[in-house]
Amino acid sequence: MIATISPLSSLHADDAIKKKVLEIFPQADTNGDGVLSDGEEDAVNLRILERFPQADRDGDGVLSDSEKQRLLRMAATRAKKNPAKAAPEKKRGGTAPSFANVKYGEDERNVFDLWLADGNGPTPLAIYIHGGGFKSGSKEKLNPNDLSRLLRSGISVAAINYRYVTTAPLPAAHHDARRAVQFLRSKADEWNLDKDRVAAFGGSAGAQICMWLAFSDEMANPGSTDPIERESTRLTCVATAGGQTTNDLNFYRDQLAPLLGEKYKIDSLSRPLGNEQDPERIRMAMWGASSLEEANEAARSCSALSIISADDPPIFMSYGMSPTAEVPADMQRVRGWIIHHVKFGLALKEKTDELRVEAHLKCPGAKPDYESLVDFFAAKLLAGNPSPTR
Repeated sequence: MIATISPLSSLHADDAIKKKVLEIFPQADTNGDGVLSDGEEDAVNLRILERFPQADRDGDGVLSDSEKQRLLRMAATRAKKNPAKAAPEKKRGGTAPSFANVKYGEDERNVFDLWLADGNGPTPLAIYIHGGGFKSGSKEKLNPNDLSRLLRSGISVAAINYRYVTTAPLPAAHHDARRAVQFLRSKADEWNLDKDRVAAFGGSAGAQICMWLAFSDEMANPGSTDPIERESTRLTCVATAGGQTTNDLNFYRDQLAPLLGEKYKIDSLSRPLGNEQDPERIRMAMWGASSLEEANEAARSCSALSIISADDPPIFMSYGMSPTAEVPADMQRVRGWIIHHVKFGLALKEKTDELRVEAHLKCPGAKPDYESLVDFFAAKLLAGNPSPTR
């Protein structure tokens, strides 16, 4: 008998190839963590084999490293000859934004793209906030399928950039997102948006910012001379993927470190920031703090578990692993696995249940009321249309 091999069972590419895939196809990083996971790579492989079956030169149903390298070289060559045709994904699934690179602040990264949905009256708005560890990522990571489904359902979509921590310590990124929300609300009449129906969604670092916006008290300044600052910052609902619901070091040590066993140490997963290698100094630098205590307090003030209250909006959370998933054998995958662990979602779900805040958790083995963020947003943002949109 001749065995057939599914692309999902293929050997995964080495780090150099994965990095190149992300450079050419940034939308492949669906959870926005700046790393191409095995699952994300599998999804790319399937799309390639469906659209370009000739890429599988030996016809074994699997994309080998050499076949991927050849395809990447061809894509890079096309990009040099004709960037517009070589990278149609820049339009996010073939849908060009109604307004591109709109400035909402002074920094060069204070820009957003906006897609306006068709509608008889003002349309609700969903704002995408990208991930990337606060050090990378961009608005171009917006999932084209989510975009098209949201627009079809009648929900307008914005995708924002914000300052990286390498140029402005946290919570500068959070404050940028707040400004973007207020700016978009200030243009509600001009763009036919309903400022009373505004949501946010994003993965990883973007999820953190989304939850900070959703669970913070009103941050508008009614007495400001800047009309944008007088706009509300509150959200109708929020959806996250692989979100860190707390930045508390004790949570990492008590809840996550035991999952790693003796083979890995939680502190060893810390990534350098510039030339800084020491985990404590990295934490201080990220939060612009002069002491670890100051950094911890700043981190706490931006953590969903610390700031959520009973009057906060509904949340839909998704995670890629089940609570019983085992730590990956591949060291390169351990960090992404641990910092996007479903334990973050379980901890917030426990807190929301106590506060009676509506929360939905999707992970392997779970049976949430909504299959996707689009279904969730349709139920919460579209008056008179509580049923999921497929």
